[in-house]
Amino acid sequence: MLIVKKFGGTSVANKERIMNVARRCTEDYKAGHDVVVVLSAMGKYTDELIAMAEDINEKPPRRELDMLLTLGEQMSVALMAMALDTLKVPAISLNAFQVSMHTTSVHGNARLKRIDTERIQRELENRKIVVVTGFQGVNKYDDYTTLGRGGSDTTAVALAAALHADVCEIFTDVDGVYTADPRLVPTARKLSEISYDEMLDLATLGAGVLHNRSVELAKKYGVPLVVRSSLNNSEGTVVKEEPTVERMLISGVALDTKAVRIAVIGLQDVPGTAFKLFDVLAKRNINVDVILQSIGRNGTKDISFTVDDKDLDEAIAALDENRQRLGYKELQSDRNIAKLSIVGAGMMSNPGVAARMFESLYNENVNINMISTSEIRVTVLINEQDGVKAMNAVHDAFKLAD
Repeated sequence: MLIVKKFGGTSVANKERIMNVARRCTEDYKAGHDVVVVLSAMGKYTDELIAMAEDINEKPPRRELDMLLTLGEQMSVALMAMALDTLKVPAISLNAFQVSMHTTSVHGNARLKRIDTERIQRELENRKIVVVTGFQGVNKYDDYTTLGRGGSDTTAVALAAALHADVCEIFTDVDGVYTADPRLVPTARKLSEISYDEMLDLATLGAGVLHNRSVELAKKYGVPLVVRSSLNNSEGTVVKEEPTVERMLISGVALDTKAVRIAVIGLQDVPGTAFKLFDVLAKRNINVDVILQSIGRNGTKDISFTVDDKDLDEAIAALDENRQRLGYKELQSDRNIAKLSIVGAGMMSNPGVAARMFESLYNENVNINMISTSEIRVTVLINEQDGVKAMNAVHDAFKLAD
């Protein structure tokens, strides 16, 4: 049996936790399984490296930032291999170059293209635990790239797919996927199973348990995924195509406070306007989420949408540079918003789900700014200061508590 295990930064934050992870990996190894381990940087080390960079240069070049950030994972894997050696278990650490994790060239948010598995396969055949850097890759210019925050999850799932692993275990500081962030919603409860689609929406909409691209890959390649705690041995949450447990109306509530809203005022109300607007952003690799277009009036219309807060400055700059082509009158932006979402495959066959969500927000005097829906989710934009209160109200309204 081949097992890919991914451990996040808190799981390897210090010597004691590194040794704890090493012992857990050794258990599977001694049971006769092949083990590949993917690691993030220790604790908050990535944040520390970013702070160092910004102390030197307020806006460091993205290529150089990627060169710097890859240090965190390389340190983790080398220390883990040393820890396994103290337990008399043969192990080897490999970085993105040594594995050859080929990515696109978008620094800071690269996407994996393919993984050469020959080296890993050879080391596994020699009965070694292979410890691999998460979060990083190499582009066609032989430059380091990084996959975005949380990208180690994607590395692990991609490796599991490439190696045809029997299971991919994602270890975090929580013991599974909850109906809401248990740090913000005390009554949240752990799910035993959840579908790929529901998990993907939750991850995209602010639930920090899994990187959204890792769920995309798991669904695409049918990788069995388990989310569990590195700090205890409790059963985790299985992410799969179709959960066997009884379908709940709503699987979870997510809150994203890192979204910002941009309003483009006074666009021409003619065909092609929306395409031109979002083409400008797409060429800068800026992801857009909730979109609202006003009804045309006096030959013009307004389009509002959300982007990640880290992309705000670049989005505004791109729109400014193309103002003449786009022909808008004014740009507005708002950082003081939060994106609140409910997700659940059960809502497809149950009318009135959105109404129940809106009623719970009305009862808490929370104003809704924008609404977006799909078959399995409803998302609203609200004021950031109302976020936690609204999240708890919606969670209670759907009786998701223990």
